[in-house]
Order: sequence, then structure tokens, then C-alpha cells
Amino acid sequence: MTFPAYPQYKDSGIESLGEIPSHWDVTRLPYVIFENNAGEVIDKNFWGDGSELLYTCAKQPLLSDYKDFPDRKRTGANDLLLTRNGTPYVHLPSPGAIYSNVVQRVSLMPGMDRNFMRSALDVATRDLVGYGVSIASFNYEMWAALRIPLPDYDEQTQIARFLDHETARIDALIEEQQRLIELLKEKRQAVISHAVTKGLDPTVPMKDSGVEWLGEVPAHWVKKRLKNISPFITVGIVVNPSDYVADEGLPFLYGGEVKEGFIEVDKARKISPEHSRKNRKTMLEAGDIVTMRVGYPGLTAVVPPECAGGNCASVMLVKRGNYDSHWLCAVMNSRLVRQQVEVVQYGAAQKQFNIADAIEFWMFEPPIEEQTMIAEFIGGQSSVFNALMEESERSMLLLKERRSALISAAVTGKIDVRGWQPPASIQAPELAVAEAV
Repeated sequence: MTFPAYPQYKDSGIESLGEIPSHWDVTRLPYVIFENNAGEVIDKNFWGDGSELLYTCAKQPLLSDYKDFPDRKRTGANDLLLTRNGTPYVHLPSPGAIYSNVVQRVSLMPGMDRNFMRSALDVATRDLVGYGVSIASFNYEMWAALRIPLPDYDEQTQIARFLDHETARIDALIEEQQRLIELLKEKRQAVISHAVTKGLDPTVPMKDSGVEWLGEVPAHWVKKRLKNISPFITVGIVVNPSDYVADEGLPFLYGGEVKEGFIEVDKARKISPEHSRKNRKTMLEAGDIVTMRVGYPGLTAVVPPECAGGNCASVMLVKRGNYDSHWLCAVMNSRLVRQQVEVVQYGAAQKQFNIADAIEFWMFEPPIEEQTMIAEFIGGQSSVFNALMEESERSMLLLKERRSALISAAVTGKIDVRGWQPPASIQAPELAVAEAV
């Protein structure tokens, strides 16, 4: 879908904005509002439950049971809420809502379309530079300094209608890709679970597993607990592991780098070779297995050669032994073990499990040659699923970029949508949203 440019342009006087349609103006926020104020300090004990709609710096509003918010400060029908911590964000609030002290309410003058203004401010904040050490803070003066291209009210409304329609179409495609990724994850998990509980040969004799949902398993497989498969299982450095973090050295795994079946080595902290050797019990060897204990308990990966000699903290370390490491990794990531993790995990804010429980996890062990065959099969199948998921991720990224470009083009006058009308029939959005962008 292509859109025309405006017939005439003029210099906006803003380098980052460039030219705007000749009949547009450039304004600042104070000239299009008649009132602004910050919200109230609302303790987090009042967050998460209640009948009030509470806006904070998060992109989604929360429920709250806070009852002391002044009625005069509640949001109106033509208000916007501007966040002042973290990434700048513009809320389109429901009327009568409440908001925290790190949110600024602005009431737009009559003749201002708040949907257009929200999009215009979103685009303008892409160049906004905040201050602060860990969380960037944006005061009202910084918002007020933003310069915004401004057409007349009818054109604002038309642009807002156009963007509502077109972004909804793109969002539908993004959601479709997200659903596809979840479906691929489920199918990958099904392949893994079937391979490590049924094997690859459908003709082998089977026996009852003793587990109702699992059914039968190959008759020659042996039921074992994790502690009887690995020669040594432990937890990473427990006492002040942060004391060992260095700027350079060997990989130091804390758990966040552990993904399903692989480790993001480039994201790992570092530990010096000397300190790693000092903690020899938890030193990593290629072929060891590490399992997350906290956050996403049970997520397991094989230690790659580039992590050899490094160390770990918080994770469960399963030392290599007389088994195929990639087979055991697949078993740990399968439904068979995941269900056992769910039984023993605890914690409200962050789920975790104890090593004493984990060493009792049971599974069915095939001969090592068969383990290797299963691991290779799973590796090949996972590569196919991962490639499809990566393709969907790329599609989502492209759609998000096109969505952002379309909004920017519309609110800065790079495309002319004054003659646009919604199509009679809803069709799937095209990827080429605007060659004119």
C-alpha cells in the first residue's frame, strides 16, 4: 500500500523533522494544553487489586484500592498521561483514572485530537534525552520543550483514524506471529518429550512406566534417579558469589544466561582463573549440565567448550559422567522432568527448587548409544523449529519497524492520508505499509 506526499512543503526549522506540509504549524505542548499536574505518591501496597484504574510508568495500567486520590486530578476525556521515569511513554487514559507521582497529566485544549497528539508525542520522544544514573527521568519541562508538527483539527482526526485502522491491522499480524512462535514451542516440546520417553524405534517391546499420563516406555530402558546418573551434583557458589565477579576472565554463569538447550556465553559475567580454581567444586567442564534453580527453574543447557574452566553461582551443576550430555539435557527440558520440577518448586515472587529434591528426579535411561541417537535426532528437529521461530521473530521485528515508520510518516506529514477511507472489507495487512516513508 502506497500513500502520496503532500503537494507543498516548507522547512520546519527542526533538523530532525525536516520539511512539513506548507499549511501545518510547529508547536510545543504548553500551547495545546490548559492544565497539567503530577499524580500522587501511591504506595505499592495499594497496587494490584481494587476498583481504581492506576497508571504508572508501566505501559499497562494496574488495579488499585487507593481511595485518597483528589477528584480534581482524575483524568478527563481529553487528557494524556506522560511518564517521567524509564522510557518515555504516553498513556491514553480512561476517564476518571488515578496515576502515580511519576506520571504527569496534561489536559488538551478543545480542537486537539488526543489520539493524534499521543502519536505525535511518541514520535517526538524518540529524540528525547533523559538524565539520571540508573533510571532516566523526564520532568515536565523536558516534555514541554518538545516541538510537535500540528495540522488543523479535522486533519488530526483523519490521521488518527488512519493510524488506528492501519496499526490495528499490523498488530493483528504481529499477534499471529506470536501465536505461531508459541505453537512451534509446543510442537518442539512434544518432539523432545516423545523422543526421551518413547524412543525412536516404534517396533521395540514396551513396558508399563508406572505413570498414568506417561503410559508405556521401551522395555530395555532403566528407571533411574538423577543422582544415580551423574557422578556429582551440586549448586554453584553460594557464599558471596558477587565477590568473584571480574571485568575479564572466564565465563561465570549466574543462571540468566541459561536458555533451553544452550547458554548465551557472551552475556555471562566473568571470573578470574585463580578464583575459579579456588572454587574447584563448582568449576565447569565441557559436557557438564547446568540447570536454573531460580526464576525459571528446570531450564537446562549443556556447558560448551568455551565455558570450560569457568564457574557458576545459583544454578544446579550436574557433572558429566557415563551418559550423553545432550540426551540428559533434553530429558531435563522435557515434560517428564518439568512436571517434577513443578511439584517441588516453591516461592511466590520467584520460583525455585532445592538440590535435595532435584537429585531425586527420575527418568528412563536407554543405553548410551541410543542416548546419542536420541540427542542427535532432537538436535536436528530443534534446529528446524528454531529456524522457523527465528523467521517469525524477524517478521515481527519487520512489522514493528514498519508500524513505527508508518506512525512517524503520518504525524510528521511525510504522507498525505486526507483522502484515505477504510476499505469496505478487512484484509490482511500488507508488509509494505508505506514505500513513501
